Amino acid sequence: MSPHFPQVILVQVNPGEAFTIRREDGQFQCITGPAQVPMMSPNGSVPPIYVPPGYVSQIIEENGVRRVLVLPQQPEFHPGGHSPLHHPPPPPHAHLPAFIPHPAMMPPPPHMYTGMAGGVGDMSSQYISQYHPAHIYSEQDSHSQHGRPPFVHRDDRTSKTYERLQKKLKERQGGGGQVKDSPPLSPQKTCCSPPTADIHNGVGGKGPEAASGKNGDWANTQNFPDVSVSDIQARGVVVSWSAPTSPESDSSSAEEECNPPDPINYEVSVSFSGKDGKYKSMYCGEELSATLEDLRPATDYHVRVQAMCNCLRGSPSEAVSFTTLSCEPDSPNPPRKASGTKNTLVLQWKAPCDNGSKIQNYILQWDEGKGTGVYEQCYYGSQKQYRVTKLSPASKYSFRLAAKNDMGISEFSEVVDLFTSCSVPLPPFPPELEMAGVNWLCLKWQRPTSSPKEDDIYYILEMEEEGSGYGFQPSYDGDELSCTIRNLHRSTKYKFRVAAYNSEGKSNPSQVVEFITNPDRPSFPCKPFIKGRVLPNSFKMTWGEHLPSGLSWELVYSGPAMEHVCEGLKPGCSYQTRVYCMSEGGQSPLSETLQVQTPAVPPGPCQPPRLVGKPKARELQLRWGPPQVDGGSPVSCYSVEVSGPQSEESKEVYQGPELDCSVGGLLPGKTYSFRLKAANKAGFGPLSERCDITTGPGAPEQCKTPSTTCKSPSCVVVTWETPPCNGAPVTEFRLEWGAAEGSMQVCYSGPGLSHEMKGLLPSTNYFCRVQAVNVAGVGPFSEAVLCQTPCSVPAAVSNIYTLKESELRSQALPLYSPSTCLGICWEPPCDHGSEITSYLIDLGERQPIVIGPVTKHIIQHLQPDTSYRIRIQALNSLGAGPFSHTFKLKTKPLPPQPPRLECTAFSHQTLRLKWGDGPAKAATSDALQYQLQMGDKSGRFISLYKGPCHTHKVQRLNESTSYMFRIQAFNEAGEGPFSNVYTFTTPRSPPAPVKAPKVERLDDNSCEVVWEALPPMKGDPITYTLQCMLGNSEVKQVLTYKCSSTSFHVQNLQPNSDYRFRVCAIRQCQDAPELSGPYSPTVTLSPQRSEVAVGGGTAGSGSRASTESNRARRSLTDEQCAFLLLMVFAIIAILIAFVIQYFVIK
Repeated sequence: MSPHFPQVILVQVNPGEAFTIRREDGQFQCITGPAQVPMMSPNGSVPPIYVPPGYVSQIIEENGVRRVLVLPQQPEFHPGGHSPLHHPPPPPHAHLPAFIPHPAMMPPPPHMYTGMAGGVGDMSSQYISQYHPAHIYSEQDSHSQHGRPPFVHRDDRTSKTYERLQKKLKERQGGGGQVKDSPPLSPQKTCCSPPTADIHNGVGGKGPEAASGKNGDWANTQNFPDVSVSDIQARGVVVSWSAPTSPESDSSSAEEECNPPDPINYEVSVSFSGKDGKYKSMYCGEELSATLEDLRPATDYHVRVQAMCNCLRGSPSEAVSFTTLSCEPDSPNPPRKASGTKNTLVLQWKAPCDNGSKIQNYILQWDEGKGTGVYEQCYYGSQKQYRVTKLSPASKYSFRLAAKNDMGISEFSEVVDLFTSCSVPLPPFPPELEMAGVNWLCLKWQRPTSSPKEDDIYYILEMEEEGSGYGFQPSYDGDELSCTIRNLHRSTKYKFRVAAYNSEGKSNPSQVVEFITNPDRPSFPCKPFIKGRVLPNSFKMTWGEHLPSGLSWELVYSGPAMEHVCEGLKPGCSYQTRVYCMSEGGQSPLSETLQVQTPAVPPGPCQPPRLVGKPKARELQLRWGPPQVDGGSPVSCYSVEVSGPQSEESKEVYQGPELDCSVGGLLPGKTYSFRLKAANKAGFGPLSERCDITTGPGAPEQCKTPSTTCKSPSCVVVTWETPPCNGAPVTEFRLEWGAAEGSMQVCYSGPGLSHEMKGLLPSTNYFCRVQAVNVAGVGPFSEAVLCQTPCSVPAAVSNIYTLKESELRSQALPLYSPSTCLGICWEPPCDHGSEITSYLIDLGERQPIVIGPVTKHIIQHLQPDTSYRIRIQALNSLGAGPFSHTFKLKTKPLPPQPPRLECTAFSHQTLRLKWGDGPAKAATSDALQYQLQMGDKSGRFISLYKGPCHTHKVQRLNESTSYMFRIQAFNEAGEGPFSNVYTFTTPRSPPAPVKAPKVERLDDNSCEVVWEALPPMKGDPITYTLQCMLGNSEVKQVLTYKCSSTSFHVQNLQPNSDYRFRVCAIRQCQDAPELSGPYSPTVTLSPQRSEVAVGGGTAGSGSRASTESNRARRSLTDEQCAFLLLMVFAIIAILIAFVIQYFVIK
């Protein structure tokens, strides 16, 4: 190939690297790896590669292709026996070669590439000075912005390629081969075309001379003051900075006098993923401040500034953090219809971005179905759904949504139109025939008139073929108003009907209409023949019916041979053949038709069976389709064969006409191969390709019996092994532990293969079993294993109780006293396999007491009213067990002495006794209590009172009788001694009150008072005292009558005056002063009314009659009251019974 012929050179760009070229329009394009960039070389030469310090350039030839590699220098790698290449900057007037990017293969401009270049050809000084790529490395290139070396981050493919090329370089070096180094790149610096720059991780340079020139020093030494942010808003911020500083030198100042300074551009980058996150350029210009917009509210940002001059980038400034303010939420998405009926719509929506302030409420507005564009609020709240009710059927409603937080209300969402459901549509009109063909019919129908335009209505067209017997079958289902039915028979009658349906239901079908397909044109008739006798002037000719149409004839042979083999036929098909001859005179008529039937062959291979649904652990559901070639005979049977995961032998698992089957009896998590073959009347066809299907994971197998190891009497270590997992790794083991085989509980659940059981009881039988668990389920439990812990010292005594007094007294101890003795008992602890031999009772400061294997003991010789801390320890042949908890018991104080008994109040039936100093009533919780006893006639004392009170009233006593009493005090210490016997006598009782006397007027000046007599009291006579009082004056004693008489005649009464009388009884005691009883009720004697026309005798008799009448009226008043009360109660009872009978029972 001619060296001047243009060639395409591929520049391979590794991941994490960049490659820079300049296009024809003068713009620089940076391409990032991984990629291959096609470059066009006008003369076929390899571009020179500039190598930075620490890197080497190697040319590798492989399969006729030379590759130029720029690799980091290795300590042991010195190609050609020389030291690592360190190219000095090339001369400033060297010519810069160029490569034209291939226009058809160039990637889009935003991508950046840099890396290895390879090509074929020799170097030449003739290049097209249209593109000036320069691959330049500086010291800053060795570490990127994020502190990563550029050649460290390679993918696996790049790393393997690098190792393989290094190995070939070493082999060639050892074999004496000479490795060529790429010459240094000589960039050309002109005024018309700006120099190129290689941008690598944000650091660039102009060329080799730029690394030591003014721009190189500026790029490496420029320094930014602190970047400041101000006017922080929710979506914007103002960033300001100062111009960068650079070192001043004589050479730079001299050069600046000759050349004016280049303009400096600033790039402001923002990161919202942290200080070391990815930065995005937000501004690029020459100003010293920038307003950044389109920021996210309530977001932490980091901003930095980087200077650029002639495609050189300085180091970025320190990142400055700021946080944007919160604001109102973003505009939410329109609400969607979750469900709906004729009169309701259920709307749901999602929460938009809250922009730093929690959304509190949503505002839902609607147009109320008016369509005027005026919206009213229909919901305000924090829920994310709302049910709108009382709507009209089949109507359109427009909704929009807004969100509200503490900062304000967001913009409303886009308006969404929603429709309510409507009723079931009416039956549509019958379909109409639009066009008809030989084997098709085009029908159309109309929309039901009652359905609104907003309702979505669908149609079902049903067809019935005449004489088919299948009835109406659906032929179309959709929302169109027309349909073309194809694949019909010619000249055949079909019946049609159409039904409409919507979301509410389906309508009744329309009326049935009939349409007939068009007849087809006839085929050619049969050969005519003569019928009858041929006459001289006529003959009769006839022919048969036409042959059925639809046959298509194809020319298969044309030639002089008398035979022909027809090939390419289909098996199991019927063919018709006919022959005609051709000569110079023309074409002969067609011969008669020969019908040939080709025999059928076995069907062709099927597609492999496929899995239906998810694979189960022990069963797979397979499905397949018929073979593409049936061999001329319908497929009548399918056979499915399976081969196991470890054997190549196939086994038939299904044979039948169905297109699916279920294969069972498989192992979980195993891969099986399935093959399928089809059969017809000619036999089975070939097997399909294998289909490998893995069964679903199953529950693990049963674990082996776990092993137990006793570390101590209370600790056992249980270990187990992992069982077969059946396709899914075991994620968990469950260990059950229990004292009985039927009552074990899960004590461990986790991925470990052992577990330590602690807190066990010594000399106890335990059962344990284990099971494995994976994602498919729980495996069966292993067999239960018995584990017996060894014997140990006894357990601690759990509880200590004090003995009751009845139990203490049953011991019959001569020196027992509750003040100096403590009786204790306890429950025997578990002996842990060794019988308890003794107990040790610890009393603290006193010497411990050792007793035998008993559970009761009385501790003697203690101090009264003293607390003791007692704990007990059990001992057996293996040693002493732990002490019990400390129990605090206290001896009782000494019994109290009896108090003095006094009688503070008395009567003929009661005696109030008092003892001791204290309140009359005391609480039952008082420590000191008393027991009062009274002696009976036989000399025995009966307990009257027992409690903490200091007084007691003895009732129901006899008068003038002496009674004996004694008292005893007791407390926690016990009962004290009884006091001396005290004798108290009740006094005589006064007479009973006399009933109200009866007064009878004898005349105007006298009356007679009569009362009932009282019986004598224990032989003492009873006398009476009658008192009389005139009007309201004081009562004065009229007469004292001391005998058994029960009446008295009162004289010298004043006429027209009221008198009051009362009587009391007096008991005449023989050896004591008399006792007066209470007075009777007062009786009033009213004056007698006298008439003028009546004489004195009549007046006297009238007064007596009036007194009798009054006395009778007074005597009848009580009876009448009693009878009246009885009648009232009877009437109320009758009314209640009537109410219950009428209202409740009925």
